[in-house]
Amino acid sequence: MKHTYKITGMTCQGCKASVTKHLEAIENITQVEVNLERSEAEITMTKHVMIAELQQALPEKYTITKKEENPENNIFESVGNQKEEKSKLQQLKPLLIILFYIATASVLLHFENWNWQGFMLDFMGLFFVVFSFFKMLDLQGFPQSFMMYDPLAKRLPIYGKIYPFIETVLGIMFLMRFEIKIALIITIIILGITTYGVTKTLLDKKSIKCACLGTALNLPMTEATFIENAIMILMGILMLLNI
Repeated sequence: MKHTYKITGMTCQGCKASVTKHLEAIENITQVEVNLERSEAEITMTKHVMIAELQQALPEKYTITKKEENPENNIFESVGNQKEEKSKLQQLKPLLIILFYIATASVLLHFENWNWQGFMLDFMGLFFVVFSFFKMLDLQGFPQSFMMYDPLAKRLPIYGKIYPFIETVLGIMFLMRFEIKIALIITIIILGITTYGVTKTLLDKKSIKCACLGTALNLPMTEATFIENAIMILMGILMLLNI
């Protein structure tokens, strides 16, 4: 499929080369033809790439927008914008449902003999196992989404590729009560790094996809992502202090 985009900020052949290079580096994009005079780029892709991802790949001096070709396209674009304007609560419904089930399961495991420490360990274990499962569904696409806001994954691409496996191991360690102190320290570190990236993204008001549930579910990056990570970090710190 081919799409034409308007790109502002290009002033020379160097800009043209830079834009071409950065866009061609995106997964699922096979060809980029930049027209400097018209400030346009015709992009060929095997799978639709969100415009937010295109913008994220470009240096800050360039701005990319979808070209309006005819009135019919405007109608379709208007319909698309209406869908995107759903409330944050509606957008985050899958995430909230999953967190509810994880919390409920953790409570039920200690219903007859309540134990706060056991509840938090099971919650963290189930959290990592369930969330890593969704990431495992697309091990090739997840790293691309993850590196858009995680600073370590951006510098070390291999980190994004092994991250789902790290979560799986942490989940098993919590559920089996194996080397809990080590698991807590690793949890605080990796979620602390991700939370830093999430916070920066929110402050910059960038519209990107959250990779917390992999690429299977289209979740926006919102304050809920920050709260979700903050809760896990807080639980980890409290557990570490008790140990």
